[in-house]
Amino acid sequence: MNAISLRVQHAFPGFALDVDLQLPGRGVTVLFGHSGSGKTTLLRCVAGLERAADARIEVNGNCWQAADRFTPTWQREIGYVFQEASLFPHLDVCGNLAFGMKRAGATVHQDEIRVMAARFGIEHLLGRKPDGLSGGERQRVAIARALLTRPRLLLMDEPLSALDHARKQEILPYLERLHDELDIPVLYVTHQIEEAARLADHLVLLEAGRVVLSAPLTEALSRLDSPLARDHDAGVVVPTQVLGHDEAWHLTHLGFAGGEIQVSQRALHVGQAVRVRILARDISIALSGDNASSIQNRFACAVTGIAPAEDPAQCLVALDVKGVALLARITRLSAERLGLVVGKPVWAQVKAVALLD
Repeated sequence: MNAISLRVQHAFPGFALDVDLQLPGRGVTVLFGHSGSGKTTLLRCVAGLERAADARIEVNGNCWQAADRFTPTWQREIGYVFQEASLFPHLDVCGNLAFGMKRAGATVHQDEIRVMAARFGIEHLLGRKPDGLSGGERQRVAIARALLTRPRLLLMDEPLSALDHARKQEILPYLERLHDELDIPVLYVTHQIEEAARLADHLVLLEAGRVVLSAPLTEALSRLDSPLARDHDAGVVVPTQVLGHDEAWHLTHLGFAGGEIQVSQRALHVGQAVRVRILARDISIALSGDNASSIQNRFACAVTGIAPAEDPAQCLVALDVKGVALLARITRLSAERLGLVVGKPVWAQVKAVALLD
């Protein structure tokens, strides 16, 4: 079975990295945490740019570092996308993409370059130099070049951090396609929960060089013992599929295992997969589903856990909607008056839903 195995122990000046991880061999794993938590250092160790004193790094059956071996960076078959695009200024976009193929030892084929350029919406930029590109265009070229090296692993170190909001929204749809279009794993570093929610299949939370949590995204965001659950913007991500549109009321209907979610109408095609994010503070709990309310998104569910919140007046309530996890933040007084206990059937009333598109 394909997998990434990372065991890295090393003391750097003023910082120690101590990580032992088993990660999926396909999909996007997000390394998440505050600045200084060790995300980039771990990525550099995987790339061979930092040599840890004690490490075993294995990617889908290929051992790159162990007690008796150290594969240099240029032999690791990785693609690396940095915070800055790092394109060659003297080469046009086509030349930068061709360099990726040459680095992999492959013959440069213009057809392959054009296909990759079209994949990232940069085919009209092939003759342009990097100084004539926007920040988002430069990063798309950098990602395309990294993929043309034919890597076994794609490493991305906060590739959106240098971009403004508009440029981030421009590039995110291309990054989201990595889920479906790549057979190789991706390690993606970010400190932005919005990026993690949109892109991650698996999430690793790092603090002070150590792993606090490593789990599939939906589990990582919904667990009551996760530090992420205590954040002000705590919430879950729910995979949905577009069922249809209500033209009369300007609504789009999204289906998931627990039922149907209504959102303001969006230009999405029927059958399209869409992630939605539901914040804990946007869920209220009722004992019945037949009470009149302006809230249309209501789901029968069961309480699976209750834990204190950071605010002593509040608590976190974990809910299960036909196998889909939700997280609600309500007052302790409300929980007491509702008689909430594990196993109690209740109704979740979702006041707001954010589409991650």
